[in-house]
Amino acid sequence: MKFSRSWALALWVVTALVSDAASAESFPSRPITVIMPFAGGSASDVVSRVLFNKMATILGQPIVVENKPGAGGNLGTALAAKAAPDGYTLVGAASGPMAANLTLYRELGYDPQKELVLISPFASFTIVVTASKKLGVTTIKDLIERARKEPGALNYGSVGIGSSQHLAGEYFAQVAKVKLTHVPYRNIAQFGPDLIAGTVQLGFAWYPNVSGPLSADGAIALAVAGDTRLPALPTTMTTSQAGLPQYKFDGWFGLGAPAGVPRDILERLNAALNEALNDPVVRVRFEEIGAVPIGLELDRATTFLADEVVKYRDIVTKAGIARIE
Repeated sequence: MKFSRSWALALWVVTALVSDAASAESFPSRPITVIMPFAGGSASDVVSRVLFNKMATILGQPIVVENKPGAGGNLGTALAAKAAPDGYTLVGAASGPMAANLTLYRELGYDPQKELVLISPFASFTIVVTASKKLGVTTIKDLIERARKEPGALNYGSVGIGSSQHLAGEYFAQVAKVKLTHVPYRNIAQFGPDLIAGTVQLGFAWYPNVSGPLSADGAIALAVAGDTRLPALPTTMTTSQAGLPQYKFDGWFGLGAPAGVPRDILERLNAALNEALNDPVVRVRFEEIGAVPIGLELDRATTFLADEVVKYRDIVTKAGIARIE
């Protein structure tokens, strides 16, 4: 009896391994859904669709984006964390809900380091300091002087509490020693028209979120918060060139999966993502959008996320932002 039970157990293990290998080898056999925790038209949505279109060609299956905005990206991210770990439900993984919100929110409803896996970040966005033309400032120096004269009177919009754009505004206020008022948007599509109208005066935003107002001449890019100018904004100075060298800030967006997805499937998705990033057409579109490709191997992506959690914890703590209930 013991002999037969041992053989039965061994057979079960072998069968399970063969089954897992076969499922990974045939993956994907149907469309993949990516839960996007931000609204359609947001920077993350725009850049993701560029990448996913190419990934779908590589994988041989459609990639369907479902926008589930809310609670600074937490709502859609939580839904993905509870999804079946089969590789067919993924999540747009942003620096807010994957890293910063661990410190910002008292209760997320999920643990990004335990219930989710970062397959890879794929786009880095340098923050563009943008002002409505209605505000009447044309340089970083003008903005700081105006903000110091009117503490709290100037406001800035973002895609939501805890987003990199929100924290970029908080960090700017910290570095420039000014007080600004944050205006979070549930639907970032409204931010552009409001910036042009002057209802919201500033943005510390990813380029796609301000490209409309800039091209419509309703807003002005004061500086980009990085070491180099953006190809999409070749005449806009860096913050160092504009006289505020200590202000550097960017955000990132990536692709994640529920914890428990088989390693082989994660590797397949990671390989497809990195192959798509190397496509010349994708790279040109990223440049037009103002995004920098940053694909990583699977293990490096895990380390990257752990480091980002620490980085944003420091930023949020130093900014003195009260935890959100």
